[in-house]
Amino acid sequence: MKIGIVWLPNVWKSTLFNALTKNYSADAQNFPFCTIEPNIWIVNVHDERLEKIRAAVNGQVVIPASCEFVDIAWIVAWASAWEGLWNKFLANIREADAILQVVRIFEDNDIIHVHWKVDPKWDIEVINAELILADIETVNKRIASDARKARNDKDIAFAVDVYNKVLEKLNEWVLVTNMNLLPEELLSLRDLHLLTNKEFVYACNVSESMMDTSEDELKKILWLENTKNRVVAICAKLESDMIEMSAEEKKEFLTEMWLKTTWLDDLIKTSYDALGLMYYFTAWEKEVRAWTIHVWDTAPKAAWVIHSDFEKWFIKADVVNWKDLVEFGGWSKARENAKVSLQWKDYVVKDGDIMLFKFSN
Repeated sequence: MKIGIVWLPNVWKSTLFNALTKNYSADAQNFPFCTIEPNIWIVNVHDERLEKIRAAVNGQVVIPASCEFVDIAWIVAWASAWEGLWNKFLANIREADAILQVVRIFEDNDIIHVHWKVDPKWDIEVINAELILADIETVNKRIASDARKARNDKDIAFAVDVYNKVLEKLNEWVLVTNMNLLPEELLSLRDLHLLTNKEFVYACNVSESMMDTSEDELKKILWLENTKNRVVAICAKLESDMIEMSAEEKKEFLTEMWLKTTWLDDLIKTSYDALGLMYYFTAWEKEVRAWTIHVWDTAPKAAWVIHSDFEKWFIKADVVNWKDLVEFGGWSKARENAKVSLQWKDYVVKDGDIMLFKFSN
């Protein structure tokens, strides 16, 4: 999973990113425009089940699922006017699976807001407008490139019609994700990597007093009540405070806050949900590992993420729920207690499945 992060200056995004990556690589200072080059980090997805599974099978190592975050430079109104530099920034997130918009909600007179007031709705409109302008440029270039070819190619002619339809809506400030396009129309847009055709997730950087604000309430603040976008509350200051804590100190801190996981864990989980992703496990003596797949993927598709040839060679899979494997202390006892099932090519993988594949080549 690859997530591109976009933001306005002074939303404490860099502090959030430092906490997310568990280091101080991003320059977090109290003035606009301090981030110039993109930061790219692979972040492990925390899941307490992995260690329990490892203990059950006496695994040597644990390899969690991972998420790649691409942190580009700030966005401000009319950033698209700086065409060369702006396109360089956006190139870093064009192939991201989703875009994470970090939005400031907290009030702090010591931290200057680039628009001189905290207005998350306006901030989102500024970001979306710049992404739309970038998409308009991309679509215009493709239309100019394909218009002549469309005369002799039905597929290209269909695509050009879609481009023009999308361009008209973009000029009305409509995001591609809100255009209700048909599946075949969306397919025509795939290789354009349009920024407003991606899933948006919103991280609301809130004050400590707002940490228990529900997603519905946050959507009201952002004027996103009637959208499918996911919104999660983050307190970058508290996350930053936890960076230097030991595992025990962090656990005690979360308990005091009546939480089981950190807000950043919730953010990653929310991103998985927004993209329709989940993961299953493989577990044996050498390693215990989480593999990212799409919800509703079948067993052969799950095998494909391990190796592309495994989908073709797939025969069957032994499947056990992680709780059963842990309860009975490994594969052998789980089989003895009829907790391991044999599944074939039509099996739809479930969250928490542990799988052992069998192939033939």
